[in-house]
Amino acid sequence: MDGFLSPADLTALGVTLRLAMISTGLMLVLFTPLAWGLARMRSSSKAVFEAIVALPLVLPPTVLGFYLLIALGPRGVVGGALESLGFGHLAFSFSGLVIGSMIYSLPFVMQPLQNAFQALDPRLMEAAATLRASPLDRFFTIAVPLASRGFLSAAVLSFAHTMGEFGVVIMIGGSIPGETRVASIAIFNHVETMDYAAAHGLAGVLLVISFLLLLGVFAVNRRFARITGPGA
Repeated sequence: MDGFLSPADLTALGVTLRLAMISTGLMLVLFTPLAWGLARMRSSSKAVFEAIVALPLVLPPTVLGFYLLIALGPRGVVGGALESLGFGHLAFSFSGLVIGSMIYSLPFVMQPLQNAFQALDPRLMEAAATLRASPLDRFFTIAVPLASRGFLSAAVLSFAHTMGEFGVVIMIGGSIPGETRVASIAIFNHVETMDYAAAHGLAGVLLVISFLLLLGVFAVNRRFARITGPGA
């Protein structure tokens, strides 16, 4: 690997993988209750919330990154509040990248989870309620296990999507070596300097990782389908 990727590329790849792991873990924890609530919502305002969740799919990444930069910067709502409390702002920091990645990958977590929760048989939850199981017990003992395929899809899609981010991360993180320079930015820098061999090497690594992630989730889903049947 040392002869295939330069030390700087290895560092950028490490930042990318760390960003993807942290962002994905936080999204699964924080967005699962939101997906559950949205799946059970029957209000007419549900379409508004679904549009907000799906907005990063159509919004140009640089636009999202620009507004995040404003919000997380020293004069922004979030960054300014942190500055007044004695903390540093989050622009051009790894923590800012995590926040931006979570917002940018929001639909890739929410939609698989929401679909999985909506596919649950409500009679199972009703049966557990008649046995005096609390709402929290019903969620963790019935809803979460039955939605495991949705969790797998959400984790893999958000992880792979985070690895390929460019527009958002360069707007709010820049290209600080070892801190905010991710693999996609490193590839862009190689192309700018006409170093196509280095760009090929790093791009190939991301291509292989993304393919293996998707191959794994499709294989697991096919195995689940064979075990539980097509209607499960």
